Amino acid sequence: MEFADEHDWKNYPELTNAQIEAYGLLSPHEQILHDFTGTCIKVHDGDTITIRTDFRDFDFPIRFSTIDAPELNTGEPGETARDWLKEQIEGKEVDVKINVKNRVEKWGRLLGDVHCMGMSLGDTEISLGLAVPYGKAKEGEVPNIEKVFKEMI
Repeated sequence: MEFADEHDWKNYPELTNAQIEAYGLLSPHEQILHDFTGTCIKVHDGDTITIRTDFRDFDFPIRFSTIDAPELNTGEPGETARDWLKEQIEGKEVDVKINVKNRVEKWGRLLGDVHCMGMSLGDTEISLGLAVPYGKAKEGEVPNIEKVFKEMI
């Protein structure tokens, strides 16, 4: 495990639960362990936004915990999901629901279920066909046979 003084706090402000146990008190800012409200200042794609709050002096990313939206490099599907989300929440106040047992994803982003005006944006994206439930993105795809055989060797 990395040492707290070697941690890149600027690019990875959130600590995993294991990291909090190891050196959470050394964090230069409060770790988010509960639901909060903030302003969406940027929509990156269909499932990642940047939030501004009154309890931190920097803006930080939120990855929607319940959905997988198409990547922007997929062209129209990714752009459509991003544009819809941008229209719904950019510049608006949002509520972020945190699952304390699953707070931070592998890239160090905070995970949350994002709501605006009482509406779960993840659930709405799924119902509109703009996203799928988390973990279902590759369901039904034909596996890459070359990759499968390589892994078997």
